[in-house]
Amino acid sequence: MTKTVGVILAGGQGTRMGGQDKGLLSLGPHTILDEVIGRFTPQVDQLVLNANGDAARFSHLGLPVVADSLGGFLGPLAGVLAGMEWARAQGADWVATAAADTPFFPRDFVSRCQQACLSGAPIALAATADTEGVWHRHPTFGLWHVRTLESLHQALVDGLRKIVRWTDAEGGVEVRFDSGAIDPFFNVNTPDDLAEAKRLLDHAP
Repeated sequence: MTKTVGVILAGGQGTRMGGQDKGLLSLGPHTILDEVIGRFTPQVDQLVLNANGDAARFSHLGLPVVADSLGGFLGPLAGVLAGMEWARAQGADWVATAAADTPFFPRDFVSRCQQACLSGAPIALAATADTEGVWHRHPTFGLWHVRTLESLHQALVDGLRKIVRWTDAEGGVEVRFDSGAIDPFFNVNTPDDLAEAKRLLDHAP
């Protein structure tokens, strides 16, 4: 598989955390973003951050910051699109995306998605099972071929917000991850979630 750019999706408005950048919240001795970057960097060839507003607030990270190319806070799909546009300009064929508020995601996330796409699928989304054994995909955690860029752009312009509906139409596949003792895709949305993440930090694989 050719060059893969990792895109950290930090373009949300953080409304349930008082409008803060969730990734910049402290988690132990570091921030949530520090944990995400530490897990993501070894899995990709290059790492960028998708964020809107003043990019200077992330300057200490030393990463390129790419804003949504479509206005109106259209959700994580807009961040995926911006990442694909940036990656294609760098000559990359693939984009892997991870949410900026999910500090415990799998260290083999990208490699397992790459394996799933060897069959020719242009998109792979991570999935985990709930307590009843029903599998649910995590659309912010995926591997995306840049050949789907124009289709994604048009879907957003047309008002599509359901990521899974679009990925199914594009021939996407799901990659199933074991939840284990800690949900690998646990994300921090509220102050209670942040407290739970701090509790889990020392036990995360």
